[in-house]
Amino acid sequence: MNPRLYLCLLHHPVKGRAGETIASAVTNLDLHDMARAGATYGVRRLYVATPLENQAVLCRRIVAHWTTGRGGESNPSRKKALELVTVCADLDAALGDVARDAGERPFVAATGAAARAGAMGYGELRDIVRTGSPVLLVFGTAWGLAEEVFGRADAALAPVRGVGEYNHLSVRSAASIILDRLLGEGG
Repeated sequence: MNPRLYLCLLHHPVKGRAGETIASAVTNLDLHDMARAGATYGVRRLYVATPLENQAVLCRRIVAHWTTGRGGESNPSRKKALELVTVCADLDAALGDVARDAGERPFVAATGAAARAGAMGYGELRDIVRTGSPVLLVFGTAWGLAEEVFGRADAALAPVRGVGEYNHLSVRSAASIILDRLLGEGG
C-alpha cells in the first residue's frame, strides 16, 4: 500500500495551560521524531505550521542542517526523514499544498487527547486511507488543538488511550502510535 497520508504539526491555534488560544514553540525533538515516524510508515509529507517567523526560521535551519548540511552527510537516514518536512504558516497553507500534491482536497482528521462525542475510530480512518483518498492528520502542540481546528476538520480521531487515567503523551509519541494503528502490520 502506498498511502496518501500527510501529517500537520500545528503550532497555532493551539491551547495553552489555561485553555487560551496560543502559538507554541517549535521543538527539535518533535521535528525529528515525527519525520522519522513518517518516513517509517510512508507518509508523503510532514507540515510544520507556525505563524511565528522566528520559529519558522529555526525550523528551516534544523531541517537544512539535516537535508543540505553536514548532518545529512553524516546521517543519510535522518536526511531522508527530514526531507519530508515542509514549514508553512498555517493549516490553510498545508491544506493547499496537500490539495495540489494529491489533486484533491484531503480528508482532514484532527487529533487530541480528550474524548470527543462522535469521534472516528482508527478502523474507520484506516478504511479511508486504504481507499487511496488523501488524508491529512492534524496534531496539536502545547495542550492540544484549539476548538476551531476541530470545527474545520472532517472528523476528530479517537484519542490514544493507555491503561490508566494518565493521558498526556508527547505529540511525537501519539503520532507514532496513530501511524502504527493506521498503517502498521497489526492494522
